[in-house]
Amino acid sequence: MDHSGVDHTGVDHTDSDPHRWLEAVDSAEALAWVETQNRRTLERFENAEFESLESGLREILDADDRIPFVVKRGEHYYNFWQDAEHPRGLWRRTTWESYRQPRPEWDVLIDVDALNTAEGENWVWHGASCLEPEQPGGPWERALVSLSRGGADADVTREFDLIRRRWIGRDDHGEAGFERPEAKGGMSWIDRDTVFVYTDFGTSSSGESALTSSGYPRLVKRWRRGEPMAAAETIFEAAEQDLMALAFHDSTRGFERDFIHHALAFYEQRLIELMPDGEAFPIEVPLSAQAVVHREWLLVHLRDDWRIEENDLNFQSGALLAIDYESFKRGGRDFTTLFTPDAHRSLEGFEWTRHYLVLDILEDVKHRLQVLTPGQGADWSPRPLDGLPATGEIGIAAVDDEESDEVFLIVTDYLTPTSLLKMDLAQTQSTGKARAAETIKRAPGFFETDGMQVTQRFATSLDGTSIPYFLVLPAGGEGSTNGNDGPAAPMPTLLYGYGGFEISLTPHYIAGAGRSWLSRGGAYVVANIRGGGEYGPRWHRAALQGERHKAFEDFAAVAQDLVATGITTPAQLGIQGGSNGGLLVGNMITRYPDLFAAAVCEVPLLDMQRYHQLLAGASWMAEYGDPDSADWDDFLKESSPYHNLREGVDYPAVLFTTSTRDDRVHPGHARKMMAKMAAMGANDVHYFENTEGGHGGAADNAQRAKLSALAWRFLWDRLSDSPSVR
Repeated sequence: MDHSGVDHTGVDHTDSDPHRWLEAVDSAEALAWVETQNRRTLERFENAEFESLESGLREILDADDRIPFVVKRGEHYYNFWQDAEHPRGLWRRTTWESYRQPRPEWDVLIDVDALNTAEGENWVWHGASCLEPEQPGGPWERALVSLSRGGADADVTREFDLIRRRWIGRDDHGEAGFERPEAKGGMSWIDRDTVFVYTDFGTSSSGESALTSSGYPRLVKRWRRGEPMAAAETIFEAAEQDLMALAFHDSTRGFERDFIHHALAFYEQRLIELMPDGEAFPIEVPLSAQAVVHREWLLVHLRDDWRIEENDLNFQSGALLAIDYESFKRGGRDFTTLFTPDAHRSLEGFEWTRHYLVLDILEDVKHRLQVLTPGQGADWSPRPLDGLPATGEIGIAAVDDEESDEVFLIVTDYLTPTSLLKMDLAQTQSTGKARAAETIKRAPGFFETDGMQVTQRFATSLDGTSIPYFLVLPAGGEGSTNGNDGPAAPMPTLLYGYGGFEISLTPHYIAGAGRSWLSRGGAYVVANIRGGGEYGPRWHRAALQGERHKAFEDFAAVAQDLVATGITTPAQLGIQGGSNGGLLVGNMITRYPDLFAAAVCEVPLLDMQRYHQLLAGASWMAEYGDPDSADWDDFLKESSPYHNLREGVDYPAVLFTTSTRDDRVHPGHARKMMAKMAAMGANDVHYFENTEGGHGGAADNAQRAKLSALAWRFLWDRLSDSPSVR
């Protein structure tokens, strides 16, 4: 086995990393190493307790009475469903009358397991886009279906006939179908015989790649039925150093338009309207802003402050602005400010219905919904949507934003199973009073919550910033005898975090943690550290690039607060995170090894010197920095766990998990970190790599249950008072 600086992709490296060979994802040597690690880990942790955990998690994931969430397309409501009998899933639909029943009658369109058997594949469902009929009330006839081998980001797209239940162009019926070969990218409908396609078109005759340096499509083409994809008309071309480009058609009746979404970098984007005469109209707003066109309105959600000199206007980072789109195209800039953030409130998102705009506002990580009437009043007359829980997760989705003002509401919290509600905003607004939402479905409970409680607390980070976190205590954990609002005795505690890409962590029902952790007497904690989106762009920007250390300091502050208030001790504290959260966990291991006893590090980034050269890593340089610049010496080196492991340090117990088919975050990160720690003599470090699953780590419920059971087994063994394996 060659462990020199030459890896198994044939690239010569000068830093002679002895573990570089593990980056060759499918090499025989690397896979043999993975198999050995997997076997050792399962031999260590698989026992009756593991099987009980796995069985309990499968019961949750495969439960018949879970809520089958739906999207409305015409007269039907579509759902994708996985269970024990259909591990890869069913794409199916029903009517509203049937959906309201406890056990709806489903019309199965695609059985992915049957498809895999017929084709000898391991397809994982990636979604479907239905073609809207030309005439109102007409039948929905076609769909573009995306399927991925093993759950990778790269997928194929095929055209499916919703009426005859067959693949167009594959079933020998004479009609040419749209089909996109496997690659990162996609297709979207323009009309029945035309699509936008953005994918890997191969290398041009001049040697140019159709992909950006991040591995995403840079060419957008208009493809007409019956012509080869290679002959499709190129309508947009991004630069190779850009992130990606895609296109979509807005089919809203009376407002039909085509748009290009051109992502220059992760936080820089342009929305470009393709005019009917072939000209392009770039929507000139800050590149960091999100622009959305809906009917006659243009909304702009700012990530940075924006000053419009000619109008002497100043708008704050995190604000939401609105303007008549046609007026904007004529040069008007008379924006209406719909939302302005403050120290406690940020805009998490927004949703259109036919006549209203609903704002999802986070107030100290608690959802507050406001309903606005476009054009009414100076600020569109916002009204709170009352009658909803004061804490927990509240999701909102328009049932049909072209036809009605009905919305689905998804309500849950850490201890409350999810409910699906339906509300008509038109009736609510016309009366001026809150109208009770109708409960359509309730999910079952999977663990006993009597005696458990959820509280929100705040820790103080190293620079004095107040960091919110949610603490979920098991039954009997609320007693206080130490004067610090802590339990009578410290308990095993799991601390979870993410802290990146402006993603917020808000409360949701934790069925797996409830059954596998809380019910056994463990406490569960979620930290809302900087780098996330809980307080909008400023919260994210506070831990960007050279400030990333603040996210680690925030997480450490929460851990220290849990110890100081008597919730736990370092010997009973575990941490967990995945992807960017895996980078967080990796830095906690190397920076604060004495603060906790066990870590679960999932699909992580860990080698920050090479992350930009591995798979999609180049697309994240706006988040982390450029290792090929002064950034490496200035700050990236200090945030690279792989480079900060030190001989002689007593590191906590660690479980690394990843997926061979993860084509977003390279499995080499976890592989190399595991190998390096083992070479240093860290004997309480473990590794498991699932062969499928993509960046999600698992492709079906059986794989999800196994991975989760392994993590809970490992954590309880290391943090409880009754370990069975050491």
